Order: sequence, then structure tokens, then C-alpha cells
Amino acid sequence: MTVFRIGEAADLVGVSVDTMRRWVDAGRVAAVRDEHGHRVIRGIDLATFVQTQAAEPEDRADESSARNRLRGIVTAVVKDTVMAQVDIQAGPFRVVSLMSREAVDELGLTVGSVAIAVIKSTTVMVEKPTPTTGSRGRTSS
Repeated sequence: MTVFRIGEAADLVGVSVDTMRRWVDAGRVAAVRDEHGHRVIRGIDLATFVQTQAAEPEDRADESSARNRLRGIVTAVVKDTVMAQVDIQAGPFRVVSLMSREAVDELGLTVGSVAIAVIKSTTVMVEKPTPTTGSRGRTSS
């Protein structure tokens, strides 16, 4: 069974350690004690919590096959005569999109504006981090 310390869980969810502690104290996130008496969150419990907290964006299209949406802030817009590059910071993730300059202008995308990166991909690669000292997600029995 994979378990996370409160700080590791906070990092994965993208909130402060204090916020994660408050959620645990309030019973919003289930925590158990490990063999050393430290509070830890089972991976399955953290996954369940995150799924229940995932809110659909208000401005979502009525119908779309795309399921991956990252709401963030535009941090850079680089335009030439035909194409543009738009950088969005969505939590800890940087998303870069290449699109037509016309699309950027029509959407009114400027640095500081809110945007949603909608991702539809036929190829998604999943990696598992190499275990290191102090690695996240320890396996517990």
C-alpha cells in the first residue's frame, strides 16, 4: 500500500502543508498513523479525495470529447505574423500551446488573463519516479 506524509500529499495536490493538515484535522482527508506514530495518508484515500474535489470549470463547453482541462493564468504570449505561442501556468504545471495569431487575438489572450488548456491526446506517457532517499509514496504493509 502506498502512503504519503502530509507534506508529500500537500505537494501532490498543490496546496500548502497547513491546508492539508487542516483538511486532515477536519476529516476531509482520511489519515492513519504509521508504525512511528506519524500521520500518513493512504494513496487510495488521497486519490479518492482529489477525485471528489475536482470541479468542472464553469465555462466548459456543453459537449466535448476532451476530458483534460487545466485552468491557469497566461504567463507569456509570443506572436508573429501567422502563429503564436501561449504559455499557461496551471498550478505547478506549465502548459505551452502553439496556435494561430488570429485565435490568440479572437480569444483576447494576454499575459495575466485566465485561460483553460483543453488537452485531447492520443498519446499520453506515464512515468513513475525513480525511488530516492525521502522518495514520495512509500510502500507500506
